[in-house]
Parts: sequence; structure tokens; C-alpha cells
Amino acid sequence: MLNLHRPIRPLPASRLLSALLVCLLLAGGLLPASASAATVAPPQQAAQCASVVTLAEGETLSGIAGLLLGNQNGWTLIVAATNAAAASDATFTQIANPDRVVAGTRLCIPAAGSGVVTTAPAAAPVAPAASTAVATLAPRTGVVQPAATATPAALNVTDPLTTVVDIDPEVLTLDWLRAQETPGSDIVIEEVLAAGTNYSRYYTSYLSEGLKIYAYMTVPTGAAPATGWPVVLFNHGYIPPEVYRSTERYIAYQDAFARNGYIVFRPDYRGHAFSEGEAEGAYGSPAYTIDVLNALASIERYAAADPARIGLWGHSMGGYITLRAMVVRPQIKAGVIWAGVVGSYNDMLNNWRRPNNTAPATIPQRARRWRQVLQEKMGTPEENPEYWASISANSYLDEIAAPIQLQHGTADSDVPVEFSRTLRDQISGVGGVVEYWEYAGDNHNLSINLGTALQRSVNFFDQYVKNATP
Repeated sequence: MLNLHRPIRPLPASRLLSALLVCLLLAGGLLPASASAATVAPPQQAAQCASVVTLAEGETLSGIAGLLLGNQNGWTLIVAATNAAAASDATFTQIANPDRVVAGTRLCIPAAGSGVVTTAPAAAPVAPAASTAVATLAPRTGVVQPAATATPAALNVTDPLTTVVDIDPEVLTLDWLRAQETPGSDIVIEEVLAAGTNYSRYYTSYLSEGLKIYAYMTVPTGAAPATGWPVVLFNHGYIPPEVYRSTERYIAYQDAFARNGYIVFRPDYRGHAFSEGEAEGAYGSPAYTIDVLNALASIERYAAADPARIGLWGHSMGGYITLRAMVVRPQIKAGVIWAGVVGSYNDMLNNWRRPNNTAPATIPQRARRWRQVLQEKMGTPEENPEYWASISANSYLDEIAAPIQLQHGTADSDVPVEFSRTLRDQISGVGGVVEYWEYAGDNHNLSINLGTALQRSVNFFDQYVKNATP
């Protein structure tokens, strides 16, 4: 978790004096206009580093990049600049694996907005060694559990550009999804992570449609209840798969549940981190929902878990997945959705205005948006309301018996608060149990009211999951 209050190390006095000297010489015409601070600054470091930051416990490369460079993807520039500085300055260390950077590492921060580096980014993280039982590996370093009250860096945005080459419209229907076999598998502990305050942490795997899907898991310490620990199955929101890292995201959120006596199981959807398969997106493919349904079946057979006490938590895109899973699997005891993409497909098509709607250059020209493909094949919601209703979980709310908690900020610029307001009214309209919390002026991650929102979710799960009656 990025410590937003830790001061950034200022420029060394020698560099400030050098810069001032250059300015005076330029003003007096004693240096050509092409001269720069690098002309008189210490050679290697000044040319590469706009500032130097020492990585603190719980901080991540992408979090620092988001804060200092304005873009979490800029972690590759920090790695490249640090490695370049390490070539001539022994106070820096070469970063061979960006997923294992330890606290205390000195980082060379390039100028904000700079996309030019002198060395290629470090190699991608190495996947954990395959295992068939418990792999007792060194804990992941540099990923220390932060306090739950810490303010998180921006976590994610919604998935505005999920693209596919083709879609079978039937596989998006809830009836098709209900008919699928999602047996899951035994959970394999791939790596033992540093323990939390009163719980153990693991990097695990399970199977989904033959794919090895990795998952972050916490298990409370101490004697388990006779029936096993209650479970929160945690569905994360959209994060670009190429920057997603399992041990960097939502850690403080998960800590709030883990510290209160829950097993927390958070799958890395296919194509994310080390999970096999392609990142197909959520709204034009059933893939992520299938991964979650298999995660549900896998945690149900985990020895320390109570299969009769499982709740789902979802944020943003994870809220969309959570609602669909609750339609398909009635054994879920409760659902909590923060800033969820929980509008009907009609609303998603016509009432979702997102800040960035331009396709990135990495998407092939032949790929088309799911919105376009489905409307070409099935017509618009006005032309074919039956089909669009069949793929919207909102059409099946009368079949969800479990209570649902909704939380949303009114200043959310990624997912409109109207989605949650409408779902609240729809659940109430069919006689369902819904608890609704709205936060004036808060954002997509509920950062302003994070502590309050987490406590409300813990209380909700305590009432309907931990203390659930058979």
C-alpha cells in the first residue's frame, strides 16, 4: 500500500546549486541555449533521475509510478532508470524481478511524462514453481501487509474497451451459464507469503476449464470453528492485465475481512498475473464469471472452509461478476458490491459514458467491441428486448434469495452511481433484501470513506455470512 504521506526525497543540494548556476549563466549569455543542468551536474545520476525514492514497506513500483509519474504503467520506466543508474552508482541495485523488490531499495524516478529510457524494461516476473502440494518458498519480499486504515492508491478503472473478434451470443445468457459444469478443483498452495496480523497468506492455484488460475488466499490463525471458517470470495475490478499483480492490489481491503476471521479467496482471472489463458474481458465473454464459479467450487472443498458460509465481494467489474454468480449459485449467503457495473445491458449500452473511449494501439484492427458485435448479431435492445434481458442479471433478481449490500460514491467518474441506485430499487421491487450506502463526493474506490465502507461491509458479512443459520 502506497504511503501517500511519506515525503519524497528532495533534490540534493549540489544538484540545486548546479541548476541555479546554469540558470544564471544562461541569463547572462555565458552558456549557449542548448546547455542544461546535466552540463554541470554530477554526471550519471543527474542525467537519469528527476528524484530518488527509497521503497518503504508495503509500497509497490506501480503505486509509486501512479503517484509520481501519473501512470501506474510507468513502473517499467522506473525499473529501467534504476537499472541504468545502478550501472554506475553502487547505491542503486539492479532490479531483475519487479515483483520481488524489497523495502529499502533506492529507486531512480525519471521525469514525469517521460517515455524515454536508456535501457529496456526489466524482464517479466518469473512464475512460481509448479507444485503438487505445499511449496515452501521464500515469502514475497516488498509486500508487507499494511494497516487496514491506510489510504490506498488508485486501484483501477472500469473496462471501457473489452474487445473481441467474435462472440457467440448464447454464451452470455444466464440460462447458458447455469447449465455449465464448474466443478473447480483442489486448491494448491504455490507459495507461502508473509503472514498478516492474525492470519496466514498464500499464493494458490485451482483449475477453471482446464486452465491453471492463481489466487491470493488468507486463512485465519488459531483453532477453526467446527464447521470451518466463513469465506469471502473476492472479485476484483478491471485492472489492465499487463500491469495486474496479485500481491499488489486490494491488500488493505482484503485485510479488513481477513483480520475479522474470514478466509479471503481472490482469483486472478485468466490472463492476469500468472493465470493461464487469455484475458477476454467480462462483458462480452463469460470467461471471468466461469473462473469465479470454479473458484467458488474450489473453496467449498477446501478443508478449512465452511461451504455453507460463503459471501461474495465485488468492486466495479467485480460487481458485475458477483451479481451474475449470485443468480447462478443460490448457495451464496450474501453479496457486497462497491461501485459495481450492475446496470442492465441496455444501461451499459446507452447510459454509460466513460472518460476514455478510444481504442489503445495494442488492440488489433480486426478486433471489434462487444457492443458492436452483439448489436450486429442480435439487434439493439429496442429491437430485441428478450435477448438483452436474457443476458442481464437484473432480469433475474427475483431468484436471488441472499441479501445484497451496495456502496457507491456520487463523484465516481468511472461507473455512474445511477447503476447502484437503480439496482437498489429493482431488488426492493421484487421483495429482496438490500442495504444501500451512498457517499457524497466520493470516488470510484471510496477512498474518502474507506474505513467506514469497509466496516459496513464487515458488519454485513458478519450478520449474513459469519452468523448465518443453516
